[in-house]
Amino acid sequence: MQVGRLLLAGGLITVPLTSVTRPAAAQATTSCLTTSHASAAPFQAAIAAAQRLICDSLAPKIPGSQVAVAIDGKLVWSAAFGFADVARRTRVTRTTMFRIGSVSKPLTSVAVAQLVLGGKLDLDAPVQRYVPSFPQKPWPVTTRGLAGHLAGIRHYQGNEFLLNTPYPSVTAGLAIFENDSLLFEPGTRFSYSSYGFNLISAVVEGASGEKFLAYMGAHVIRPLGLTHTAPDRADSLIPERTTFYDPDTVHGGFQVAPQVDNSYKWAGGGFLSSAEDLVRFASALDQPGFLPQSALDLLFTSQKTRDGQLTGYGVGWFVRTDSLGHRRVFHGGGSVGGTTAFGMDRDAHVAFALTSNLTDAPLGPASRILPLFVTAGNPRGR
Repeated sequence: MQVGRLLLAGGLITVPLTSVTRPAAAQATTSCLTTSHASAAPFQAAIAAAQRLICDSLAPKIPGSQVAVAIDGKLVWSAAFGFADVARRTRVTRTTMFRIGSVSKPLTSVAVAQLVLGGKLDLDAPVQRYVPSFPQKPWPVTTRGLAGHLAGIRHYQGNEFLLNTPYPSVTAGLAIFENDSLLFEPGTRFSYSSYGFNLISAVVEGASGEKFLAYMGAHVIRPLGLTHTAPDRADSLIPERTTFYDPDTVHGGFQVAPQVDNSYKWAGGGFLSSAEDLVRFASALDQPGFLPQSALDLLFTSQKTRDGQLTGYGVGWFVRTDSLGHRRVFHGGGSVGGTTAFGMDRDAHVAFALTSNLTDAPLGPASRILPLFVTAGNPRGR
């Protein structure tokens, strides 16, 4: 049985690739760049260096990908590489939609902040106030703890990452884990859990009185103009959705990934998006405007364990201070057939996203792209 490794923000899990239906031809040798948009100087040197890095270190190993960079809310570079469908030779464009995996969590964090601002959600109340059906645990489970991976809710087990079962509602999807014991007393340690965000989607419904996807569309996605961001509905034809691939470790190249249904985890890993939409989203949170400063502080301030240890995770975002002393906020996303790198330098006002259509894509070199733009023509970034 063939085995693959799926990249998650909390680590790697190993899963069997038993549902692959057909092989895909290995990526053909073509010019690296498919389509590109670039602003004028002073970013040309950074763009050229970033493009070389992608063409040399990333594009040859991935069927298709996109990259986008925005500075001060302005798109300065967007490019597409490779194929959305290898067999049909359908090229990736700037509007192709990829699975973004756990980058869905930052999207969901905005809904949480909005409901807190509106006085509809108490982050420190037991979740049963908003989701009465969720079983009582030995200790209270709160939305703040869920949003910071401090609640003790478990992560994926076994083959759950490959679920291909449609769930009619977010509360129905809670059945996967709701009766399991907590891993620890909430607040005592950090333990990454996508299922915690599944529960948050039910909290959003209870607090807002709206279905989760309807709320996200009406209050987050459409107001921000995210025209290529949507739930990854397995039962719907989404014209610009890419084909999804796994590495073919036997023959080389890539093979079509197994069919999955992400309806059980919209909030934590179920959205599609494009690199341009992601940097537009990040730019909206760069400064007070779409959200006030108090909400940005909520999202981007590291939570702490009960003994005062910083976790490096706020509400739906990893948070760090880099070697320049800049505040970095970011999230990775691993999906069946998708890997995403996403982040923002809050002091240089640079947002970056790279999407791909490959499971566990080797995106390590992508970490060198954002720093190229932090200093290029941006005195505040030096």
